[in-house]
Amino acid sequence: MVNVASEFATVYLILSSSAETRGVDAFALSVIKAERQIRKLFTHLVYQFPAFGPSDFARLRNTLAASHRVYFESFLAGFDALYPRSVEALVGQDYARLKPRLDEAIDHRNKMFHGQLTSRGLTCQDLEALVADIQAWCTTLAVNAFAELGYDGFGWNSLHKSNIPDLAARFKVQLTSLADYADFLRARMERRAAAQAVPPGTPSLPSVTRAVAGERQRSPDRMGRPPDVE
Repeated sequence: MVNVASEFATVYLILSSSAETRGVDAFALSVIKAERQIRKLFTHLVYQFPAFGPSDFARLRNTLAASHRVYFESFLAGFDALYPRSVEALVGQDYARLKPRLDEAIDHRNKMFHGQLTSRGLTCQDLEALVADIQAWCTTLAVNAFAELGYDGFGWNSLHKSNIPDLAARFKVQLTSLADYADFLRARMERRAAAQAVPPGTPSLPSVTRAVAGERQRSPDRMGRPPDVE
């Protein structure tokens, strides 16, 4: 399991700097980390189906990238549609407090992304408090997902088979092909996202990931590991 504190080390390095934009920069990076974690947990589940293997890496990624209306809430819905224990159950008693904070953070981030004013004048202290709650969400989800699935959403590549035998046999839905996966995205995730009145122009998670990760997704890293293709 990845140490979530180390995952957020860059965030706190930014906060400890003297940069005038440190609050906004650290906050935006924290939101991206939370979004990326749930996306990777979802894609890890998908890869457990016997139909998918290493030769499907690019096709799985392209199928998800082709879904232009997939957002944070969509991945929560997708995870819950597949796995018997919901994200709410994995986060536990803090879900009722932390989920609204995640929603608030994502709303603020989207407005900042488009150069809009937030509903309240956020101070650096406000942003730091949101960062702390985002990290709390990610930490709790990581610990309990690892105990449940053997994967925390922060490991280098989500597209690997679990050490838990027949994990996919637990799933509520069975996918047997890429076509099934595409249909699942449209029926269980895109439809939910479309109903949420997402502001026009708000980037979907696959597009945000491409923009942020850039070259990291296209080539091996300095240690020779394959691209993070999930």
